Amino acid sequence: MKQIIIFLLLIIAFFIGFGKYQQYKRYNTPKLEYKTDKKIDMECHNQDLVFDYFNAIEDLNSWVKLQWTANDIDVVTPEDDDTETKFAVKKYADKLAKVKYYEAKLEKSALLKEKGLSNKEIKYLEETGTNLKTHLQEQELASYKSRMKTLFSDSKKIVSNQKTALIFEVQKLLVKNGFNIAVDGIYRAETSNAIKSFEEINNLFADGKLDILTLDALMR
Repeated sequence: MKQIIIFLLLIIAFFIGFGKYQQYKRYNTPKLEYKTDKKIDMECHNQDLVFDYFNAIEDLNSWVKLQWTANDIDVVTPEDDDTETKFAVKKYADKLAKVKYYEAKLEKSALLKEKGLSNKEIKYLEETGTNLKTHLQEQELASYKSRMKTLFSDSKKIVSNQKTALIFEVQKLLVKNGFNIAVDGIYRAETSNAIKSFEEINNLFADGKLDILTLDALMR
């Protein structure tokens, strides 16, 4: 009789324990919280994107929890293949794709900042579709043009056989434009004639003298 009572108590304890386990299982969703090891830009110029990213994560986590607690479906590692499970898993994949989409944009922004770009520059790249390499080349060209114009504005009237940094750079530009001249920084007839020919080709006043219009044309 005692053994039967013990056996019945064990059965009761089992069902109570199983019920508690089912309740625990229902409200403790596996892999609920989405986490990433990607480095993302929280200070992105587009703060709406940051908001959308975290909002998409909350939506994803809520869906996982809802399916687990209400329908007993593990959308992350599904065990069944019925229609309801397939629908829940497809919906999960769509929500995860949205998270990944936002995440990729914020990760790219973080990588660009590591390369020294500002929010303003990143926004410019995104709005114009310019890639980083082209942007850096444009920056380098703009910096070069600025230095050349500074050299031009600082230079006095250039006389024959004078050697200057400006003439050296102009000679390099003339060579780049197809003229076969010495690159030594010395203003000789050879350089003057090349400048005159360049001006004629580009419909500029052809006097062989360097002015700001000729300099601009050489740097295009």
